[in-house]
Amino acid sequence: MALIQQQFQTKMHHSSSESEKTRIPLVTHIITDEDLGICEGAKLQPVNLKRIIKLLTDPHSLMLYERHVHALSRMARHFANGFPMKDLVQVFKILNVCADRVDSNPIYEQPILEILKLCSLPFLMEKSSDELVYEQIVVESVSQLGYLMRIPSSDVRKQICNTLLKFTTMKVAQSVQCLKPTTLDYNNKMVEFSDISETLVKSLALLETDLPSKLKVLEILQLFSKSSAKNCDQMLFVDGGRRICSRLMDPDPSGQLLFRSVDILWNLMENGDKAVLAKQLNNLSCISQLRDAFVYQLTQGYSHYDRQLRNDLLVLATLVATQCPETPFVETGFAKQLTLFATFQEVKSHNALVRHLKLLTNHEDFELRKLLFNILVVLSKDTTVVSILSEGHLLLALFSFVRANDRKTGPREWTPAQFEELQLQAMASLCTLCPLMLEDYMTCQGSTRLLLLLEWCVGPDEFCGQGNSFHGTSGRGSKKAQMRHCLRLMRSVVSTEDEFLLQDLADQGAINQLIDTCTKWVLNTAFTQRTEENDAVEIEMQSDILFILSCLCDGDMHRKELFGIQGVDMVVRYLRTDTKLLSSGLGHHKLLLASIDCTWCAIVGCYITEDYFLEKEGVFLLFDLLEVCPKNMHNVILGCLLDLCENPKTVNHVLTWRGKDGCTASHLLCQIWRQEESEIGVKRDNEGAIYDVHKPLMGRIQAEMGVVPMPASCVSQAVADVGENMRAKVYSLFCKMGFTDLPGLTVEDHVTLTIIEKYLDFKMGEVWSETISELQEENVRPVTPDQEAIEAISRAIEERAQIVLSTQSELLEAQRNQDILDEQEFYAEIRENHRQKEKAIADFTDFVSRTSNFALLKAAKDRQEISIDASRMRPKYKESEDFHNTDLPQLTTTVFSGKHVTVMNNLKRAPPDTPASKFDPVLEPVMERRVFKHLTM
Repeated sequence: MALIQQQFQTKMHHSSSESEKTRIPLVTHIITDEDLGICEGAKLQPVNLKRIIKLLTDPHSLMLYERHVHALSRMARHFANGFPMKDLVQVFKILNVCADRVDSNPIYEQPILEILKLCSLPFLMEKSSDELVYEQIVVESVSQLGYLMRIPSSDVRKQICNTLLKFTTMKVAQSVQCLKPTTLDYNNKMVEFSDISETLVKSLALLETDLPSKLKVLEILQLFSKSSAKNCDQMLFVDGGRRICSRLMDPDPSGQLLFRSVDILWNLMENGDKAVLAKQLNNLSCISQLRDAFVYQLTQGYSHYDRQLRNDLLVLATLVATQCPETPFVETGFAKQLTLFATFQEVKSHNALVRHLKLLTNHEDFELRKLLFNILVVLSKDTTVVSILSEGHLLLALFSFVRANDRKTGPREWTPAQFEELQLQAMASLCTLCPLMLEDYMTCQGSTRLLLLLEWCVGPDEFCGQGNSFHGTSGRGSKKAQMRHCLRLMRSVVSTEDEFLLQDLADQGAINQLIDTCTKWVLNTAFTQRTEENDAVEIEMQSDILFILSCLCDGDMHRKELFGIQGVDMVVRYLRTDTKLLSSGLGHHKLLLASIDCTWCAIVGCYITEDYFLEKEGVFLLFDLLEVCPKNMHNVILGCLLDLCENPKTVNHVLTWRGKDGCTASHLLCQIWRQEESEIGVKRDNEGAIYDVHKPLMGRIQAEMGVVPMPASCVSQAVADVGENMRAKVYSLFCKMGFTDLPGLTVEDHVTLTIIEKYLDFKMGEVWSETISELQEENVRPVTPDQEAIEAISRAIEERAQIVLSTQSELLEAQRNQDILDEQEFYAEIRENHRQKEKAIADFTDFVSRTSNFALLKAAKDRQEISIDASRMRPKYKESEDFHNTDLPQLTTTVFSGKHVTVMNNLKRAPPDTPASKFDPVLEPVMERRVFKHLTM
């Protein structure tokens, strides 16, 4: 026992000694920077805000106003460097308590102002994570600032605005021990997350009689909406656009109200939803305010600032007119005033608004003219505005710019660059307005002006275009921009198809002038050879010329004769366009379509131009295009060819045409038919024959739609199908060409042709079937004779379908039999080739045998002589006196003897020591085994 106790003591001694060696000293207290005296900044002493709240709310201390003010003042002095985030809830609770008592006791107003001034400082946080921890509290605190706008004190409202201004824009140096201020980005983010913007917009209704406070609120809204889409959305959510715009012209000696309101609306337009803003401004009060503000700034403003503000108002009005066509511009008289301001320089007026009004050549007035043109074009969508524009002689004012550009300008006139930009804008506006005001167009002699301008554009007069504006694209240094808009304007005018206007253009020589212009263009630029010289604008202009010619010549024989041979030559050049250019992205597909349309409208229908078109191989060109062009162009080409086939000379050209790999017109048309049926989903079997005799032509879409009873005035599905695809045009072309003796048809084409030939019958049966189904849907039973007639027609159509199906089966069976015969002939040819090869091998084997065995050679010689004797007409010719033997004596050959002998030698020579290999006539080709040498005897 003593031994064990001694060992235990020894062990404990060792463990204690080891623990003393490894023990780490512990620090029982922390020395901070404050203990060392090196802390920077002021020290924030703790304040018990709960006691202040209890002092303000406790019933026993409710009337101790002086103690309340003293406590609030002490709190303001304590938090002179800002409020910590953790105390914001209690701080704003104190503010709300004081705000509720201001009405009854104004003594609380000054403490509120002091606390609000401190709220302008960034909030203080102890840790970096406080931004996330107290984020919701900060957001609600910022919102509470907006709710304090309910206090009926101008000073408090101004201070709230100043607080928000400093809180989001000013960076204040705050030095507080152990606390760090928030950043401006964080403050602005909290403002976006709060509803302060909505509250400030709503508070505008409380400030109608308090102009200074209202201006302050507008300043804050202007700041918030400048770069924040969230704030703009909040303002629009509470109808901010209408609230601000409806008070634009309130009395304000300083002029800030209008400026800040317009700037806010502009920010809402840029950063918010334009459609929502336009909808809010779409009312009589807002449009009236915009009108009054614009007229006031235009007539009374003379500074650079006034001109900019005036143009901003016009842009806002344009936005409303664009988004809401039903805006009351007419009811408020704004449309009439805008027309007056847009035309008063070109059209003299005695209106008092423009009597002393003058527009200078500065940038703002120049932009004003363009904005006026633009908004009137937008307003023209309303039919009631068109009469106002006509009364204001708007077209006359715009046509004053449709003239040749003059380099010489007066001191108060537009510069050449400005005039060019206004000229192009005016012509772009006329493209929209002229079709709506054709009477004014004719009164202004618009056709004459356009043709004169076109003549100047292609004339030799030099002009260096500036090409600065959007409308002057690709026109720098040339008249290209003027010509482009001139042709656009003519295109928009002729597209109205007004006969009086078309006749006026034709009488003034527009057809010949356009043809000459386009012909010179093609010859000078070599369009089909040097495509790099034609950009998208030039191709667009050429397309416009062809479209204008199509509209002028369509349906009038005299104008087609005026189109004449020169026009046909021009169109043929365009039809020869390389189809590889269709995917260039420059608009060649439009140009080619315009060429085909011009062919259809200006050439087809006049025998003189048709015959010349046929002489120039026009039909061949159309079929060449039909073969290679995209499918969306097939319909136009087929329609043009179909009308051209009314000329009996055309059919021979159609039958003569040959395409790639000898493709014929009939084969190409059958291919188009099959492609069309494949796209619309017509059921055919694997060999292209009729699958369903009851619905031989019906497509998938038509079958899915079924039969729907409709009024007699509506087109049924079976009839609408005729115009929705190209099968009717293909059938009509075959009617012109005939259905028999067509070249280049395959069996598949013949199978398709049997369906095409009966297209009209099948379509008639389809219409009758649809009629029967409609009667059944409507529970209508025809009278007995009609019922019998309908049944007879249905049976007849089905019988015809059966006949076509049997014909197709016969054609396919004949094709299969022919394929079998062709296969047998092919195999026979293979067998004959093998026989010839075997014969050659046998001949060579016999030759080798004769050369190696003299007995066989002698027997072959005897057989040769017997054969020669048998071929003689006289059997005993050798016994005649005049017989002369031509054979050489002692010649042991089986060939006819002559001056030359061909000796056959082995091509591959083996070494002398190599043993002779066994000859195999099958493995070694004949030509490799021997070579012939010609020796002279």
